[in-house]
Amino acid sequence: MTILILGSGGREHTFAWKIAQSPKCNKLYVAPGNSGTADIAENVNLSVTDFPAIKALVLSKGIDMVVVGPEDPLVQGVHDFFLNDDEIKHVAVIGPQQAAAALEGSKEFAKEFMMRHNIPTAAYQSFNADNVEAGYAFLETLQPPYVLKADGLAAGKGVLILNDLEEAKTELKNMLVNAKFGQASTKVVIEEFLEGIELSCFVLTDGKTYKMLPTAKDYKRIGEGDTGLNTGGMGAVSPVPFATEAFLNKIENRIVKPTVQGLQDDNLPYKGFIFIGLIKVGDDPKVIEYNVRMGDPETEVVLPRLKNDMVEVFQAMANQTLETIDIEIDARAATTVMMVSGGYPEAYEKGKEITGLEYVEDAIPFHAGAVVKEGKIVTSGGRVLAMTSYGNTYQEALKKSYQNIEKLHFDKMYYRKDIGFDL
Repeated sequence: MTILILGSGGREHTFAWKIAQSPKCNKLYVAPGNSGTADIAENVNLSVTDFPAIKALVLSKGIDMVVVGPEDPLVQGVHDFFLNDDEIKHVAVIGPQQAAAALEGSKEFAKEFMMRHNIPTAAYQSFNADNVEAGYAFLETLQPPYVLKADGLAAGKGVLILNDLEEAKTELKNMLVNAKFGQASTKVVIEEFLEGIELSCFVLTDGKTYKMLPTAKDYKRIGEGDTGLNTGGMGAVSPVPFATEAFLNKIENRIVKPTVQGLQDDNLPYKGFIFIGLIKVGDDPKVIEYNVRMGDPETEVVLPRLKNDMVEVFQAMANQTLETIDIEIDARAATTVMMVSGGYPEAYEKGKEITGLEYVEDAIPFHAGAVVKEGKIVTSGGRVLAMTSYGNTYQEALKKSYQNIEKLHFDKMYYRKDIGFDL
């Protein structure tokens, strides 16, 4: 098969790494890709939301399958674009159709879905610029901290958690009236704060049945001890040590089954990954959010633990024969630690040369914001590299990740030294 992956981050490098191992894949393209995918696939300089250009590439290269990495093209309807075009509707697209992608594209849509299907989540109300005063009144009924979520896509940065009521009111106004997150915050969901420890659950579905992938826990804040600004993710661990068999059964029965059934009941066509952001409150799981694709950096610990041929799994999803696949998981733990540009998640410089990659051993450096320029690998984004390692325990795996990070260098490189600190 000839396969195209859309995206350019660590998640897409991990997908490329996994797909390239399959004997079923004879040619692999990544658009736009990065320095890591350049080693194992052919990068094509295309925007993931330029659907006509993607169609032209698919036709010119005889592509049989498109694996969609990020959320933007899914929310904009890339899967529907293929289905509605006679020339390319035969191509398998891994990722939900636009109606289902609203689970990530709109926080309000997701909350209404959860309420409709009795999926445990935080109490909430949503507001727009016309009823800011009602939003203030709702905030007054809640105990701090206050959770404000931009309804639309805000690149993982549209959630504010604030302890002060007046600050929460000011930020609500900033989001709704002053468009702090642009179009994404024309509507804002205010939620009750749930106290507990977070984890992520990953589900494959072909629209009829589902298979669960390993759990993972990622670390979003820039500072050690989970302090400072939110990022796209600074590291991840899989499996999650506190996710016991009894707890996983609760996740499956109370959340995964009603989610997949709900998609069918609501006629939301879905062939792809469901990422369920969870919080363990006492002994019970509740849903924080849905994403309609794999997470990053969780992909860098979940896919390395999957023993199956990835292309075989994707074919089963496309053909709706997922029930015939037995998911095989590596018993070892996997961890990843993200190296980021100095200044991230605020302003940072690009174009810094990365050295030392040739000395990495017994670990996998997944490239994220890195590209090849004039024969050198240089930084091109905030999150630059994810160092993934295996171990019999997550502590052993982390030790290997950190040992290998010490061999690498780029100007102002930063990483958290406490991934897994709360486990």
